[in-house]
Amino acid sequence: MPVKSRILSARRVLLLAGVAGLSASLVAGANLMPSRTGSTLTGIAYAQDAQRPVGFADIVEKVKPAVISVRVKVDTGARMMGLEGNPASPPNSEMERFFRRFGTPDSEQRAPRNRLVTGQGSGFFISADGYAVTNNHVVDKADAVEVTTDDGKSYTAKVIGTDPRTDVALIKVEGRSDFPYVKFAEHAPRIGDWVIAVGNPFGLGGTVTAGIVSARGRDIGAGPYDDFIQIDAPVNKGNSGGPTFDVDGNVIGVNTAIFSPSGGSVGIAFAIPASTVQSVVGQLKDKGAVTRGWVGVQIQPVTPEIADSIGLKRAEGALVAEPQPNGPAAKAGIVAGDVITAVNGTPVKDARDLARQIGSIAPGTTVRLTVWRKGEEKTFSMALGELPNERDARVTSSDSATPHGSDVPRLGLSLAPAGQVAGSGSEGVVVTKVDPDGAGSEHGFQTGDIILEVGGKKVSSPADVRTALNEAQREGKRSVLMRVKSGETTKFVALRLGRA
Repeated sequence: MPVKSRILSARRVLLLAGVAGLSASLVAGANLMPSRTGSTLTGIAYAQDAQRPVGFADIVEKVKPAVISVRVKVDTGARMMGLEGNPASPPNSEMERFFRRFGTPDSEQRAPRNRLVTGQGSGFFISADGYAVTNNHVVDKADAVEVTTDDGKSYTAKVIGTDPRTDVALIKVEGRSDFPYVKFAEHAPRIGDWVIAVGNPFGLGGTVTAGIVSARGRDIGAGPYDDFIQIDAPVNKGNSGGPTFDVDGNVIGVNTAIFSPSGGSVGIAFAIPASTVQSVVGQLKDKGAVTRGWVGVQIQPVTPEIADSIGLKRAEGALVAEPQPNGPAAKAGIVAGDVITAVNGTPVKDARDLARQIGSIAPGTTVRLTVWRKGEEKTFSMALGELPNERDARVTSSDSATPHGSDVPRLGLSLAPAGQVAGSGSEGVVVTKVDPDGAGSEHGFQTGDIILEVGGKKVSSPADVRTALNEAQREGKRSVLMRVKSGETTKFVALRLGRA
């Protein structure tokens, strides 16, 4: 049952103030408003709805029995990475360095090969028959999973399904049908709301901490569906997979990562929102896996410079860098340079928002995309495909020496036709040299990048690039949009004009 806020009646507040001789301003949860009755000034207390409970004990007493400690055994011979970090993040990546996952093994992370080690995390029951939620990185690649309940009893659990993209996992404990469980919150929390985290930090089990919601919609670089709730409740290694509750005892998120230069809590923790967890868990329970809608495009954010160059009033939406051949978007007529501004009438804030919106829609569903193209708004309908589990990597190599190319001073780049550079194909102009003090370097150009378009026009020689830049400047544009292939990806770069 939700914990109700305690509200002191006006009469009681006045009595306490009179007896104790305290200032009305010291009475918690009440505003004292002066009112005149005849010639006498009388204090009338109006108790406002409390924004926090007087204490958290009643909430904890109800929810703590549903929180479990999760222990896993992993063969370090080939599978330690599942516990050392986010499986989607390579070693020494920015994500790995800055956001330390906290379901790490008890023993040294760099354990000898072919040795079984035990890792610890947290979780919580969501049904009386033993279904429980934890993090994917806690149970991924586990050879055995054991849970310990709040009363000290241990049970063997099996993994029903995992979703690495959101770091959510569903496990099942057999043998009982009366496990205490908790429910997900129906509404997202507000910034400033009180929250309570319960988990298994450092293997201590059943530890309760409290704080507030610090922010929402955080992108921490874990993946395209990042939408984390940031909280300041102290959480540490071992809290992974544990729940964060609101003051009504409902789960508002699942703790998954911390920002920690030292490895311990510094008051910045991240939780997966309850709405995301519910959606993922529902699919894992029904199918053992998660399927997501797929448009088939490479996308990137719309920067103010890009918005200015294509005539958008606001830097919003998702810029299509490259439609995948034979993908849903390409078949529907979406082309590189289009900006997707809405899905079924819902505005798209940025590239990450588009990924979340499309990913939440079932494959096969027909959607309506609103697109900004060359100063006009267009609408396209398409049936979503299914997001592939793995994407084929297309690697091109260029081991041969490249010509020096022709210099373009405005960019600080030396360019050569792609056909003259081994391994670069036949389209576009290859960057053969980058001036470290030039505009191109400032915008991230690297040797080997291929410029495909400038200002919406295809280029095949350094002269084409110069001509396109000069035309854009004559038209009074402050920046020009360049379509660039860099390695395996294609992107747009907005280059400011006016530099010599």
